[in-house]
Formats: sequence, C-alpha cells, structure tokens
Amino acid sequence: MDFEYSPKMQALREKLGGFMDAHVYPIEKERDHFLHDPVNQWKPWPETEGIKAKAREAGLWNLFMPHEYQPWSPGLTNLEYAPLAEMMGRVSYASEYFNCNAPDTGNMEILAKYGTPEQQERWLKPLLAGEIRSAYVMTEPDVASSDATNIATTIVPEGDDYVINGRKWWISGVMHPNCKVYILLGRTPNADAPRHRQHSQIIIPADTPGIEIVRPLPVFESLHSPGGHCEMLFKDARVPKANMLLGEGRGFEIAQGRLGPGRIHHCMRLIGASQRAVEWMARRVENRVAFGKKLADQASIRQDIAKSFCEIEQARLLTLKAADAMDRHGNKVAKDLIAAIKIVAPLMAQNVADRAMQAHGAMGFTHDTPIANIWLTARYLRMADGPDEAHMSQLGKLKIAEYNAQPLR
Repeated sequence: MDFEYSPKMQALREKLGGFMDAHVYPIEKERDHFLHDPVNQWKPWPETEGIKAKAREAGLWNLFMPHEYQPWSPGLTNLEYAPLAEMMGRVSYASEYFNCNAPDTGNMEILAKYGTPEQQERWLKPLLAGEIRSAYVMTEPDVASSDATNIATTIVPEGDDYVINGRKWWISGVMHPNCKVYILLGRTPNADAPRHRQHSQIIIPADTPGIEIVRPLPVFESLHSPGGHCEMLFKDARVPKANMLLGEGRGFEIAQGRLGPGRIHHCMRLIGASQRAVEWMARRVENRVAFGKKLADQASIRQDIAKSFCEIEQARLLTLKAADAMDRHGNKVAKDLIAAIKIVAPLMAQNVADRAMQAHGAMGFTHDTPIANIWLTARYLRMADGPDEAHMSQLGKLKIAEYNAQPLR
C-alpha cells in the first residue's frame, strides 16, 4: 500500500493547482455574483467558455473518464482522478471548467459504455468536447424514487418509436441553455419480466415535442442558475426506437454502472470543499480576538479543528479505498465501499462546514466566504444520488449477508 503520489500524479496535481490559482480562484466571487443576480437567471457566466478552452489546451480535460473507456478516456484510473476531483471541489462549479461536471460525467460514461456508434457520434462527441450539456431524468414526485422499481414514467413502443409519458422532478441542469439531450429512466411495461427487468433508459433530444418544463425547484431558496433543478412533464413525447440504450428492461443495469462513479465523484469533491472550509476556519481563528484572547487559543476551537482534520482524513482515505476497489474489481464489487463513502462524506462535510461557520460568526452565513455554500451543498448531497437511509439500508443488508456467510470465530 503506497500513500505517495506517483510522479505522473504529482505533475498533474501541480498543473491543476497552478490552473486553479491562475484562472479559477481569482474569478470565483465575480462568477458567483453574476449567477446570484436575478437579472442573469438561466444565463451561464460569460467567461466560462474561455476558461474551458484554456483547460482543454492545458490537457486538463475529461479527467474523470476512467481509463477503460477507450478511446474516450485520457487514461486515468478512479484512484488517480480522486485527488484532482478533490482540488476541483474546493470551488463550487469549478469542475465544469474541466468538463468534469455532473450530470454530464455520468451521461458520458453511459454513452461511452452502452451507446451505439451512432448514439456516440451524435451525443457523446459533443459532450466530450464540452459543446453541449445534458440531464439525467430519473426521480419522480409521486413515488419514493430511492426504490427505483417505483419509477412509473412509461416508455411504450409504438411503430418505429417509443412514446414517453410521466412526471419527473429534481432533474438537474435542464434550464441551462446548452442542455440539448436527456437520458431518461422509465418503465417499459412487461408483466412477464422480473421486477428489476421492467425499466429502460432512453435518449431524448431536449427539443422533442411533448416535454413541458413545469417549474424550476429552489434548493434552500436558491435556483442554482444556470442549470437549475426542474419538474418536468412528458406527454406523448415520441423518440425513435434507435434511441433506446442497450435494450428494453436493462435500465437498472445501466443505472448501476452510472451511479457508482457519480456518487464517488461527489465525495471526492466534498473532500476538497471540506479541506477548504477548515483552512478558512484556521485562518479566521488565528486572526480574531474575543474577550481578550485569540479564538485560536480557545480549547473548544482547537478541538473543532482537530476533529475536522481527523474526519476529513478518514473520509479521504475511505474515498481512495473505494476508488481503488472500483479500479481493481469493478463498480459492482466495490458497491459496499461506494455506499459507505456516500454515507460518510456529505455528513462529514456538513459538520466541518458547520464548525467553520460557527467560528466565523455572522460572516459565516454570507457569501463573503465559501463556507455557507459548502454547508448547503453537503446538506443536499445527503439526498442526491440516494438518501443516507437508502445507502445505509443496502450496506447493512450486504454486510449482514457477508458476515453470516463466514464461520463465527
């Protein structure tokens, strides 16, 4: 077990860190001010494409795509990508500059792994080039979508097409003007198929007739412009049968291939966000005096920073172990570690950010620091890609079966 970065990874970390210092940190407040101004709602920050072009020129592009997805991948493993995603996660939305942003990453992996050559040509190539954005259409308002067998939106064959009907919500990225394609999980009714073979995934161009954006959904009163999260209605939306991914009834097979990497990418970024929060906290308490004493000299403050350091390191190591297991054994075998880190990382980040907010006093609740946004992001990521309870239930079930299969000593 080697805890040192390889020369290749050290070079990439230095290059990415230099890029962040030159092009990302300096414009963070300007970009956030633009995105929070109601006048600019659903408009991308104008300088985004320029930074993306610089990142691509620097070779810091599509770093998320695992090495097995040739020829689409730059050649990194999940383990090698982890510290780079952590660095991107220090600044909200920074992963977009490197074409490593959700939900596009998961959709690109779907198309790279399961797409036909025609589907890859039409949709994967422009996504890899950062020319378009996409959305993943899964969650529904009328069912508990953490049990995806509840998904009720129908995908019904009719002639040369499939007809889609149903209501979806919390669909991220839909409002972005460059969002041109959706991948939808829905039910392909088949009374003769087992429960987990009755759903499919299909590609839907965003301009397909029969799709209504019902409303954008606020997260803690923020619309998360320019992509947002939306409620959508599909009413007799019709797409060619050639848009089906892999085949009818194979939706959950695709979902498992997609959601594992997506979940761990969130955790990688949260490690970086948490690290940044504790660094801001340390700087604040060293330079703040209350009741004639530096905050840094207060025992409770030191304990908070010590606990934060321990929790970040524990989550970082678990993230790396999960990434390594994905590389060595595949996402299916690593599902216990993926579930574990998805339980651990968002709650850890929420706790670390909460301590940092407290140390900053009222300032911690403003946009003057990145900390409030880190807390908010961590809180809603405890729900995104499945709530804590769903992951704990599945992980507990796996471990009970595993331990009962072993002799008791």
